[in-house]
Amino acid sequence: MSRLVPRVRLAGLAAGAVLAAFGSGCQTSGPPRPLFGGSLADLNNVPDGGGGTVTANRGPFSGQTPYVRPAPKSEPADNSLLPKELNKVTMPAYTVEAPDILLIDAQRLIPLPPYKVEPLDVLYLFAPKAYEREPINGPYPVDPDGTINLGATYGGSLRVNDLTVTEIEKLVIERLKKTLKPEEAIATVSLAQSRGVQQIRGEHLVQPDGTVSLGLYGSVFVAGLSKPQIKQAIEAHLSRFIYRPEVSVDVSAYNSKYYYVITDFAGSGEQVVRIPSTGNETVLDAMSFIGGLSPVSSKRIWIARPAPAGTGDQILPVDWRGITRRGTTSTNYQILPGDRVFVMGSPAVKVDTAIGRVTAPLERVLGTTLFGYTTVRTIQTGGLGLGGFGGVNGGTAVAPTVVNVAR
Repeated sequence: MSRLVPRVRLAGLAAGAVLAAFGSGCQTSGPPRPLFGGSLADLNNVPDGGGGTVTANRGPFSGQTPYVRPAPKSEPADNSLLPKELNKVTMPAYTVEAPDILLIDAQRLIPLPPYKVEPLDVLYLFAPKAYEREPINGPYPVDPDGTINLGATYGGSLRVNDLTVTEIEKLVIERLKKTLKPEEAIATVSLAQSRGVQQIRGEHLVQPDGTVSLGLYGSVFVAGLSKPQIKQAIEAHLSRFIYRPEVSVDVSAYNSKYYYVITDFAGSGEQVVRIPSTGNETVLDAMSFIGGLSPVSSKRIWIARPAPAGTGDQILPVDWRGITRRGTTSTNYQILPGDRVFVMGSPAVKVDTAIGRVTAPLERVLGTTLFGYTTVRTIQTGGLGLGGFGGVNGGTAVAPTVVNVAR
């Protein structure tokens, strides 16, 4: 494993910056192996696994070898270590960004005492000596007007708004004494559900400032955090209002990680398609999302992988014919978030388009001139006589016929 690390560093800058957005610690389906680390200094002298070093090659890129190009050197990367169709890597823990959507569920929300009951709360009442035909044993929701309904036998509605559970219990016992014997007027009251659950439970959009809103409980900053970290942050924030809160967090919609397919239309512009990244796509998958190659596309395709400023170009050439016609996987790379898949246009079509742009104005000018000249000559030679507009027959003007009438 120690000999593998420097070789991975050689390919490191080809994906390190992208995976840093997700976190660290990618794992493969096989034995764990380090991925994408190191600096430009590591690219100059790479251990060869036998005690010596391999000096990075100089000169421009050629062939199908991935390379990193920090000026003034071009340094080939170890293609075998890059994730491809048959040796994909799993992404690190997902980090949430705007505009992802979180699904938050409240497992336990008990308000800090002394809690005053409010509308939409749910109370649990139990009166062991209540009538069997109308028992008091179950949840009683607090209506919007701040009351609970005990039933007609026990006097109907009872106002509980802005009262503590202890105060409500005393009111319930006093109400039962009007119907039951004093020694049978026994009741217990507890808070079954707080309306705070309705403020927290559900889907929450990560806003542009990186926060999610929890209703009356305020907002929590979640951008750049993983799901376990978000859970801790929300519970720590709610602990100011809730006794030992417990929530669960999941991602409902992954909206912040994308890659791009850029198609060059051979001098007629470039089309950019943004595709959400699921972490499992390859080059062939990316091309299938845009319907394959356009009529003016060439077979020259590469992946431009982003990296920090000053580290140079990071290019992964793609053998399109090998992937599609022979089923080879050596260049069917796994697409990472932020990658740019570039499809070059046909050089012949690009030249033709360039020539057409130069000659088209001249053709219009010459066409207009020729049309004007032909029109003038037609009028001059043919006139507007009996032959009409265009009295030219075979290039010879037809003389008008004179008819003498004898009287």
